[in-house]
Amino acid sequence: MRRALVLGASGQDGSYLCELLLAKGYETHGTIRRSSSFNTGRIDHIFDRLQLHYSDSTDGSALGALLAKVKPDEIYALSAQSHVRTSFDIPEYTADSIAMGTLRLLEAARAHCPEARIYNASSSEMFGSTPAPQNENSRFHPRSPYGCAKVFAHNICVNYREAYGMFISNGILFNHESPRRGETFVTRKVTRAARRIYAGQQRELLLGNLDAKRDWGYAPEYCYAMWLMMQQSKPDDFVIATSETHTIRELLTIAFERVGLSWVEHVKVDPKYYRPTEVDILQGDASKAKRVLGWTPKTKFKELIELMVDSEVL
Repeated sequence: MRRALVLGASGQDGSYLCELLLAKGYETHGTIRRSSSFNTGRIDHIFDRLQLHYSDSTDGSALGALLAKVKPDEIYALSAQSHVRTSFDIPEYTADSIAMGTLRLLEAARAHCPEARIYNASSSEMFGSTPAPQNENSRFHPRSPYGCAKVFAHNICVNYREAYGMFISNGILFNHESPRRGETFVTRKVTRAARRIYAGQQRELLLGNLDAKRDWGYAPEYCYAMWLMMQQSKPDDFVIATSETHTIRELLTIAFERVGLSWVEHVKVDPKYYRPTEVDILQGDASKAKRVLGWTPKTKFKELIELMVDSEVL
């Protein structure tokens, strides 16, 4: 039985990945952060099948002790601060949890389980203002502290792979959504508001830039791509995306039409949600993932947004 460790098991991606690993017969360990409130809602249905540990990417000694104890065959690094707009407000913590957190993980793995295969969660935000479509060879020009921290994490993984022969793959995932997406992320913010406004529980929705274009896919399919990367004969970097791009306005149209409403009557633009430096368009070229991994996205954008609206529980 293979043993996997999912750092950030209670997040959107972590929860779907834990489900996948359990289904494939892994002994599955996961980390969660200590909180005064319950934060395991996404994994409650598999809670008794997981082996959970308290951990945080800012605590290197605890991480090293955990790797020495678990000795995983595969490590999936999915923890750390993950909100782009928030990274402008807490840049130091963002860099510590993402950039230094990744370095702490690599050093801990090198010391305690150097043969483990490591998946690092890179991000399309690393490309920033680089012209679309973006692939594995596109240059990085991040436009946020989050994107900058992800560039460091990505590059240090490449460095450790080349310097120490470690199996480390970077998944450059473009935006991926689901009903488990956090409520502060724009897709979930929109789908939740559409249902709440329809039910009379909310009056209006405040958003920032409605013209931003993103490449949105379905999170469970992207987690499957993570697992595929770990099954290859050699580590590598892969863009995971749908290769389609849609605006926030399109997102609003689909979500509100699903409940029979017009978004223009309920949505207002609030400048406080603007980013100091904006990313106008992200569109991935996932042809390498199709060629090497045999991976292609299946869920279309309209289907994804309607699924999210239908899944909202009031």
